[in-house]
Amino acid sequence: MLDETVTTVTTPATTNVMIVDDHPMIRDGVRARLESMPGVQVVAEAGTAEEALKHAARQPINLVLMDINLQGSSGIELTGQFQLNFPDIAVLILSMHNKAEYVLQSIRAGARGYVLKDAPGSDIVRAIEAVLNGGVYYSAALMPILAQPRIKEESLTARERQVLEQIAKGASNKSIAETLDLSVRTVETHCLNIKRKLDIEGRSELIKFALENLRIERG
Repeated sequence: MLDETVTTVTTPATTNVMIVDDHPMIRDGVRARLESMPGVQVVAEAGTAEEALKHAARQPINLVLMDINLQGSSGIELTGQFQLNFPDIAVLILSMHNKAEYVLQSIRAGARGYVLKDAPGSDIVRAIEAVLNGGVYYSAALMPILAQPRIKEESLTARERQVLEQIAKGASNKSIAETLDLSVRTVETHCLNIKRKLDIEGRSELIKFALENLRIERG
């Protein structure tokens, strides 16, 4: 009797990407760069917010590369709409603007990273890899901006700030949920988002950051 061995070949999951930019030439260039990435395919392109939202509603998309200046709308506002209506879709800003206000607004809106258009092409590849692995990515030129504690603090939403204030007082997630009338799972999600925005891993580091930057007296 022959000994038959069955070999299972695992195919890497495909990441569906949508490019949102009102300049076709920019979309062409980004698409060409993405074609070199294994497991990544561009499934949709849009030049307006309306087109982008329609694509997101019609087909599975994992990641959106978003320009800030769109026809008749803002990519930052659109990022917020994606966060609200399609929370499972990660948004990565791709822009020529390197001002702190744009970076801060994009973080507040829920973007997972910010890549400058004049950065090396490899930046987009690294950014996508980081975001797909659950991380964040910002172009090196933005690091001085992001290193400022004020920028990190202001990137938090009002609710995230409330959660952080409770953490600084030593409250558990269950206690925070009761105080803010939220579910424990929602509090856990806020904690993850806070850690991501502040680039902090441990709870003790969150407490330290809050006490040093939010002027909170520990209760």
